[in-house]
Amino acid sequence: MESVHPESLLPAPHRGLARAALGKLRYWHYRLIRQRPIALEQIDGLSTLVLPGVLNPRAMRTGEFFASRLGSDRVKPGMSVLDMGTGSGICALAAARHARRVVAVDINPAAVRCARVNCLLNALEERIEVIEGDLYGPLRGQRFDLVLFNPPFIRAAARDDADRAWRSLDVAERFAAGLAEHLTPDGYALVLLSTYGDPQHFVREFRARGFSLEVAARRAYINEKLTLLRVTPAVAGETADRPLHR
Repeated sequence: MESVHPESLLPAPHRGLARAALGKLRYWHYRLIRQRPIALEQIDGLSTLVLPGVLNPRAMRTGEFFASRLGSDRVKPGMSVLDMGTGSGICALAAARHARRVVAVDINPAAVRCARVNCLLNALEERIEVIEGDLYGPLRGQRFDLVLFNPPFIRAAARDDADRAWRSLDVAERFAAGLAEHLTPDGYALVLLSTYGDPQHFVREFRARGFSLEVAARRAYINEKLTLLRVTPAVAGETADRPLHR
């Protein structure tokens, strides 16, 4: 496998100004589309209703990319899956096509309602439980074979519930701190990182807690690079500072 250093998660320096300008346009695009009336998207064969105040997984592309990587090669029959920050529920829906059980959590009440509607719309309500709560708060004592997280990329205070999908001051620290106790012995997480935010901050938090990191998938756009990171509790004797691998 190709060795990938953490620095590859960052944008090229000569693209800094253009990226910053395009990033601002992207944020205002997000602010605009979240006020749209109800939208119905078809994503990877799944009907996805997007309510106002919920991030559109196709328009913002991260959810669509993540869901497309949740085939039977990664989500095995019999798996229990946690979709953290589920939003519209697109990743929970994609995982539920293969997994035994999926729990989807979101702090935004509008997202919880949206995800529940989409479970019904795709006839997957028997496999998916949608819960309102803050990260692991409603999951005491529960462990999962696979944890999915498409986190808020921007390190800043959220302006409202809808903005929690975009901004947080401490989500990287709190997610990394609670991950190990919610994984089964062979469990791992898939976390989506973007150069639009600060992917290195997530990498530092995972490594500080002894997790092993590998690159599971990548996608490059003009103004953004997405990296799907596999996060696994390190085996005794391994170092968390090894290069990332693809």
